[in-house]
Amino acid sequence: MSGESSKRSDLIDVTYQNLHFILSGRAEGTSLAQIADILRPRIPQLRNIREPFGTPNDASKKKVDSGSVALRDGVILRVEDADKEYVFAVSRKFGIDEVDALVLLRSLFYNEGLSSKIGADPDSNMVDELLERITPFYHAERLAMLRVLEPLFRANENPDDPLYAIASEFLPQIVPDGTAFAETLITEYDRRTKAPLPEGANTDPRQASAWAKQNAKEQLVMLEVLFWTMFSYAPCAGPLVVRIFETAYDTGLGSRQQNSTLLLDEEGVQLQQDSAALWILITIEVLELERVAEPGGIEIAADPADKNIYWASPESLKRIHELVVSHGDSHYACTFVAWAYVLSRLAQVIGQMKEVPESYAKFFESLLPQLDRSYSKDREATHILMAKTALDPDVGLFNLILTLLTGSPLFVTSVALRTGSSVTDPNAVAFRSVLKGLVMSIVELVPVELIPDFDTLVEVWIALFGRSESQPVAGICKQFWTSDWSLGIARRAILDVARSRFHIQPRPLIRLLRALTAAGFLETDPLSPADYSQDLGALSEDRMVCAEHVFVYLNSLPTYTQVVHVSQCTGAHAPYDKVPDRNGSSGLVYINLRPIKLPGGSILAPKSVGQLLSGDGSDLVVVCWQHQHSGWKVLLELLTDYVNRTRLQSGTSGSRMSTAPGQRGGHSLVTLRLEDIGVEMDPASYEAVITDILDLIRSVVQDNPSLAERLLKSLESGDPVVSHTAKEAQPPDLVQLTTMILEGALAQPERQRRGSPKTALITSAMSVLAALLPLPKYSPRVWLYIRSTTSLFGSDKAVGVVSSVLAAERLTGHYTMTLALLHLVQQLFDEASSSVIMVMQHNPKLQPVKEEVLLRAARFVHSEIWVEHMGWKYAQLGDRFEIGRRVSSFYSQLLKQASPTLKDGPFTSLSRAIVDALLFKASTSTVNPLVSAVTNAGAMFKLLSASRRYTDARRLIFLLQCHLILIRVLLTFKQKSPISDKSCLLEQMLCASVGGNVSSFDGAPARTDPVDALAGFVKQRDMGDNVRVEAMRVLFALCSSLSVSQDSPPTIIGHLSDPEATVSSLVRVIQHPYDDALLRNAVWNFIILAVDKEPALARLFVTGRFRVQEPQVSEKGKGKEKATDQPDKPKAPGAFVIACEMLAEWRQFWEVNPQLLASLVRFLDVVWQHGHEHKASLEDARKTFGVFEHLAAILREELGPAPDYRTEEFVTLDGVQRSNLHEPVSSYAYRATLKSHTAHIIATDIKMHLESVKGDPRSQKPASYTALEDMFKAEEDLSELVAEAASSVYDPALYDELIAQVNAVFPALKMEQLQMQELIVERDFGDDFAFSKTLLQLRLQPFVTSGYDGIMHEALKKLTSINLNLSLAHVQTALTQSWQALLLQTVPYLRSNSIRPVFLSMAASISGDLSMEKRSGDMMSAIHSARLSLLLSLLEVAWFSAIDKGAEIDNFIRLVQNVRGILLNNALPPAKSFLGQYTAPFHRPLLQIIYFCARHSRSLARRPKVLNAEQRLAISALLDTTLILTIDALRMTFDSARVRLDLELDQDLELLVAVFEQCTRPDLNPSPTLWLTRCQETDVIRASLQLFSGMDLVGLSDTALLRTRKQPLYAPQVLTFHMALASIPAAAERLASGGILAAYSENPLSSAARAGMIDVILPELPGERSPAHFAYCTMLAIIAGVVTALGQHSHYFDEEASGLIQFYGDQIHRAMSWTIGEPITLPLLEEMEQIVNLFSAMAHDHTHASGSEAVKSVLQFFTSDALLLLQQLNYALTHPNHLASLIEPITAEEKSAMDADQDKSSVTTPSEVVDPVKRPFLARIVHRLFRLSASILSTLVTISRAETVLIGEPEDWPIDQALIVPHSKVVPGEPASLGTLLELGNCSLDVLRRLVDRPAAQAVVKGVKTEKALDVHDIVATTRLNLEAAVLYAVTQLAMWLSKPEFDATPNEMDLDDALAESQAPESVKERRARRQSSMSLAERLRRGMTGEMAADLQSLLNKAKPIVAKSETVMGEKDVDILQVLSQFVHERISVPS
Repeated sequence: MSGESSKRSDLIDVTYQNLHFILSGRAEGTSLAQIADILRPRIPQLRNIREPFGTPNDASKKKVDSGSVALRDGVILRVEDADKEYVFAVSRKFGIDEVDALVLLRSLFYNEGLSSKIGADPDSNMVDELLERITPFYHAERLAMLRVLEPLFRANENPDDPLYAIASEFLPQIVPDGTAFAETLITEYDRRTKAPLPEGANTDPRQASAWAKQNAKEQLVMLEVLFWTMFSYAPCAGPLVVRIFETAYDTGLGSRQQNSTLLLDEEGVQLQQDSAALWILITIEVLELERVAEPGGIEIAADPADKNIYWASPESLKRIHELVVSHGDSHYACTFVAWAYVLSRLAQVIGQMKEVPESYAKFFESLLPQLDRSYSKDREATHILMAKTALDPDVGLFNLILTLLTGSPLFVTSVALRTGSSVTDPNAVAFRSVLKGLVMSIVELVPVELIPDFDTLVEVWIALFGRSESQPVAGICKQFWTSDWSLGIARRAILDVARSRFHIQPRPLIRLLRALTAAGFLETDPLSPADYSQDLGALSEDRMVCAEHVFVYLNSLPTYTQVVHVSQCTGAHAPYDKVPDRNGSSGLVYINLRPIKLPGGSILAPKSVGQLLSGDGSDLVVVCWQHQHSGWKVLLELLTDYVNRTRLQSGTSGSRMSTAPGQRGGHSLVTLRLEDIGVEMDPASYEAVITDILDLIRSVVQDNPSLAERLLKSLESGDPVVSHTAKEAQPPDLVQLTTMILEGALAQPERQRRGSPKTALITSAMSVLAALLPLPKYSPRVWLYIRSTTSLFGSDKAVGVVSSVLAAERLTGHYTMTLALLHLVQQLFDEASSSVIMVMQHNPKLQPVKEEVLLRAARFVHSEIWVEHMGWKYAQLGDRFEIGRRVSSFYSQLLKQASPTLKDGPFTSLSRAIVDALLFKASTSTVNPLVSAVTNAGAMFKLLSASRRYTDARRLIFLLQCHLILIRVLLTFKQKSPISDKSCLLEQMLCASVGGNVSSFDGAPARTDPVDALAGFVKQRDMGDNVRVEAMRVLFALCSSLSVSQDSPPTIIGHLSDPEATVSSLVRVIQHPYDDALLRNAVWNFIILAVDKEPALARLFVTGRFRVQEPQVSEKGKGKEKATDQPDKPKAPGAFVIACEMLAEWRQFWEVNPQLLASLVRFLDVVWQHGHEHKASLEDARKTFGVFEHLAAILREELGPAPDYRTEEFVTLDGVQRSNLHEPVSSYAYRATLKSHTAHIIATDIKMHLESVKGDPRSQKPASYTALEDMFKAEEDLSELVAEAASSVYDPALYDELIAQVNAVFPALKMEQLQMQELIVERDFGDDFAFSKTLLQLRLQPFVTSGYDGIMHEALKKLTSINLNLSLAHVQTALTQSWQALLLQTVPYLRSNSIRPVFLSMAASISGDLSMEKRSGDMMSAIHSARLSLLLSLLEVAWFSAIDKGAEIDNFIRLVQNVRGILLNNALPPAKSFLGQYTAPFHRPLLQIIYFCARHSRSLARRPKVLNAEQRLAISALLDTTLILTIDALRMTFDSARVRLDLELDQDLELLVAVFEQCTRPDLNPSPTLWLTRCQETDVIRASLQLFSGMDLVGLSDTALLRTRKQPLYAPQVLTFHMALASIPAAAERLASGGILAAYSENPLSSAARAGMIDVILPELPGERSPAHFAYCTMLAIIAGVVTALGQHSHYFDEEASGLIQFYGDQIHRAMSWTIGEPITLPLLEEMEQIVNLFSAMAHDHTHASGSEAVKSVLQFFTSDALLLLQQLNYALTHPNHLASLIEPITAEEKSAMDADQDKSSVTTPSEVVDPVKRPFLARIVHRLFRLSASILSTLVTISRAETVLIGEPEDWPIDQALIVPHSKVVPGEPASLGTLLELGNCSLDVLRRLVDRPAAQAVVKGVKTEKALDVHDIVATTRLNLEAAVLYAVTQLAMWLSKPEFDATPNEMDLDDALAESQAPESVKERRARRQSSMSLAERLRRGMTGEMAADLQSLLNKAKPIVAKSETVMGEKDVDILQVLSQFVHERISVPS
């Protein structure tokens, strides 16, 4: 259906069923204002009892036809044309108003949805299917509409009811006249009983039966409403009462129906029986029996004050009397006897009147003989005759009442559930109250002693007061003790009669008193549901009052009754005698002549008086002594005697505890045994008496420790009982007696045990033990007994006797003892868990006993019950459900209260055993009960409901709920366990299909998949919200657990039979405003997790669609489009659309339900995090819903100051004790969470935009940023928001205070034991967030009775304060992190000089707060880390600037000072963070902040007159502090790195080295003394070298990590550290003395370097440069840096370095031997550069100092390789296209750059390479080759001492360095010649010529990641250097060649020949001789033409270069010495000679 309105209507969203649920108090989270809004528009409907939905009419039809309908609440509904057909069909079907039909239809769709089967069959009529679907919904709404009135009537009479204000406001509007309303109800009821079948139903039996039952149900609910109307709202006026009686009798109590033949099945009969029971109650109720019984309650007068009462009308009295007496059938007996009581009270009133009013005279004359003129003595009053008639056993009055109390759903909840009764509120207090009034009337009408059927009266009394749940009977029990007891002896006479028989027949009084304890029925009672137990929860005030009265009553009995033989009254030694009564009566009384010790231990004093009760004239008489004694002692006597008898029968004792009566004669004491006083000793009845005694005791002591202590003290006080005569031993106490009884019952012979075990006795004994466990004084006795016996739980070697006893139950299928045993086990654990702190502090030896007992019990339960109970025989299926429920409840509570994750916590061994059995070491038999329940529960529930087995269905719900909780707890724990990444059996079975033969919820094929079943539970409302919530939480836990599995985990969506329907139902839940809040949040949590972890399910949730239309090919080959969705069925929107729509109403949710708003925004956050998967949906959200406008508004919304978090008091919210600050803190927390996710969504969206945009991001801003742009421009608002994000109210003092208190008072309590086990996302913010206050209360509860209640209360307040504070701290930290992410993403848009001052100011402010932080602790470190990251993001936005002025500099200096304060902070010292003492270290963002400060300080320091002295001192102070910390941290990090590989350690090292490098730069820190001293103290340099020598420089120890990071751990950072030291002379000296050369000689690379095997690539790391090669090159650079830094003082180091060079000689030679025929790579090029740099440094030092022979040797080695390499470089530079073909890219970036180059045109000259439009990648390589060439030439110039040639005399020239062959020939295979140098010079000149006319800053090659951009200045400088070096080397080499003496020609010629020969291939001797001759001729020729040709070429080059070089000075921006002019002059003077 389409046409949803823009505004929701409660008339649609909230059904009458929902409304009744809310008013009944079963739905939380609905305020009174919301209830009022829901009720207000429904008042007209609620008034109209007959036609609440109206009738079809033209006006409504026109509204629907118009397409726009205004509802009663003002909402406008749009009606599509397609919908109208269905609306009118519904209206016609039910004869209701068309608008109401529309509302009904929409309400069905919204609340329950449509089944996928509707419209699935193309042959079916969709209208008919829809009508069939809506019919049960319409009928349920009609019933619920009437039921809505019932809670309003109830609330209206009770001012304390939460709904009292609602009821008092709306009930007068709905029912303005109670009498008229009752009349209307009666009229409508009467009409319904006579209503014929509707048209069309006559021919359809199924439809007819359904209509008749619906009609009967509405009649029943009408009677309920009539009952509540007459109960307190409408007066019982005469005409109305008459009308009620007439209708009741005319309809035969509802049995006379027009369609009674259609009500003959079980359901129909039950409906009629329920109606009859209600009629009985109504007819009794309207007689106002309680008011009649009150003194003065009846007024008979001609003009009574109250005319609205039936006795004010004589005509009404007469008519009522006629109706009552004319209907004397037995089923009217209750009304009959009630009227008799009314007549008796009327007669009493008339008897006290002097004159009867005339209007009443005739009526009373017919009733009262004394008023009738024809008075006769024999004639009795009418009410007496009626009473006799009613109480005649043949009438069956008491049987009728007993039947009502034990068989009617009105009084028995289990019956209501079993029969599926339509009674709205079974066992309501008002029903019992009416019946109690009747019973009290009966006992006042006729004395109890005269009631013929006394035993049945006792049963009625017990059923009325005791056979019910505790809550419905507690009120009437209390009323009996506090009110009825004092109204007269008649109401308590039943107890007096039972007391008079107590000592002979104890059962009646015991049972009556047990019923009056208000404890309710026992689990052995057939009326008790199997899920009911004596664990009644908290002791109510009413129950406490009743138990107190029972205890007091039985503790002080005034009489003692015994049977006396007449022979004992005669004789000389007779103990008794008959004497006349001294009170003057004519009778005789009995006295005792001697003291008598009676059973119970009390002594009857001599001469006590006893009254004869019965038996006068027979041999046995019953005497009742006036003797005050304790009845409890008599009960103890009975228990002791029973134990004696059973022990004698079993042969376990050789003698009795009792002996014969005492000695005779004199006044010696006579001791009587039980049999002596006449107690009935029938074995069967005796066992029943013992059972009743145990039941009475546990009913009194249950949950009532103080009274239990008094009772047990009463039992133990006084003399021992008669049955105990073993004086040498203490008399057995109750615990010992109970255990003996239990052992005796369990130890009966096997044959008898199998046949008829003593079920009731065993159950009662177990229950008494369970009830005694909470008593601190007696519980140890229970524990020790259970430990000492093997009867219960057996031992490691034997199975307990109870196992065989329980096995007997499997034969019958009834499991009362099994359930009692499970209850005992649960109570054992509850007691052990609650008292563990008390025991460990005061009796630590008892704790191991308890744990041992519990372990045995758990083992027994698991092996004997849990794994087997699924296959047992059951008389009631519900017993199986209850057994499973109790076991799983035990397991789950154990795991919750004793987490297996604790190391030494209490019961951890027990919880680990359970976890092993169910999770880690699980078998199919242990997991199957859980999984099978989940799989089959849905279908089983449907079958049970269909067969009207509602009790079993209810128990199934409870079972499922407990199983779901256990599954969730197990899955949650698994995620925290070490095997979280492995699959467990529970997960496997939950994700496996299980066979079944039952149908599913929808009637489709059997659902056999547990995941699908779980999703089905969430859909179904029938099983209650608790099951829905828990099923949703299990799905969440399962999805979460599967997501962390490393195996290939199954997906949730793969196990859903209809994913779209499932998702639609879940979306409907989150959309429904009145669904349970817990359920909605649970569904949101699952949806969020699914979107995050399961892409397929995520798409379905986001879009609402799973499958798309796909073309299908028919058999004939024709294409046909087939869609998976029906074209005429609209698609439900996805959760994303719903969330966007709900976001538009965010302000309403902000105030009312911030938790829900936070959930939906968290969902949007996750969707945006997976934005690339949902691009289309996000785009729609941006355009359609205006999401970012709402999000921006949320982000701007002020949170206000954080609320207080210190709990002052506790309040009750929704029935739960809460901190008074829970609500404000919870609301604030969810709002902060909301803002956190909002900021993160915007940050994520901006990030997505930045990733997709090309070019400048400022040109195209995303909508997410533009929505916030004005906020960033508003300085004040932005500052407030950032300050809000940076705030944190975390208070560690709270935790410290609680710990101090706990350690002082409760030292055994550990806070770890109280930690919440749920995942963070599943917890609710507030006072139960991090630590369980429930568990704390449980553990400290025993201390309350010890006077620690105040301390416990304070501890609880502190714990809730901690939870509140942690809630705030958690969300504030999340908000901080989100703002940090947002600021980082907005950097491209915000970073500017205009915004920089604002952000610097905020950074200074926040850093100031951080520097003054006084809080410490682990949690604080996490907060500190987040706040430092936020500060870092502010600095990221501010960035660096070269134009800072006063305000900016001041703020920066404040920042510097504050950062120093952060470093020196004592509360949060960074050293602890480095040491790993915090779980959330904060040193990384701190180091980055320091890096920013140091780098910007360098920028400011380089600017003159910017910083004053004070500011420089502030910077210097920061540097000193930073370096001390950094050096210490480096030493620690180096040491840690030696013992382990750790990625985080590597990151720390990287940051530390970067900070160290910045802080030690000479321009910022000119004096290294301080930090070098610290380096020496810590020996950090040596530590780094030791690390370097032993660490993996390549990364092959972890290839997976190497492939991920592309570099090894530690190596780059250590090398960077060495590089930083090497660049500073003083530090380089320390590095040199520390043994750097030794470390670089002995390391994992040494062998490869020595062998020349370090390649530029690594096979294990394809596509990347080899880390080994990088490390090698860096080592060369560092050594070069050290050599350079040491300068002239490097003599000894140079020698050692020479050794290293020789060590690496093969590797160096390999690089320097590159030829133009080999490929060239960038790493190889770098290697060559570093080699040259090293030799350059050594050459410089060698020429300026007395170099050693070792240095000289390596320089010669370099020279030979360099000349060869120079020749190759010249060829490469002069042939760029060939060079391009040699380039071999390694990385992906290089390959892409190379591919881009290949698309460009080729180049022919080197000068063309520098053109920007040409080939940039090649241009960068050419530039580097020029630089390499220049470096080689400069090094050669240094080695050859060219400076000496230029300025020295020829005799001082180093002739031996003349190595360049003076010829113009350029041969690639030969060393460089003079021609090579000239060619290099000309090549350089060409490049310069092309560039000198360009701007210096013009970019030639764009920058890349590792290298900056190349501009004209860079290339000109390098090329000019190459030109000058080439010319200088050429000139000086030529000069030295020419200066050689003539006699040296032969050797020179030989050198020339050798030089040429080295580059030639092997040749024969003959060829060599010929070549030598040729060479000699060449030498001759050279000598002759050298001065002309070579000098001319050189001079020409110099002349061409001069103007170009002069122009280059403009580009360079500086003027240097014109070396070309010097060389030109030198050539002219020293070389050139006239030809």
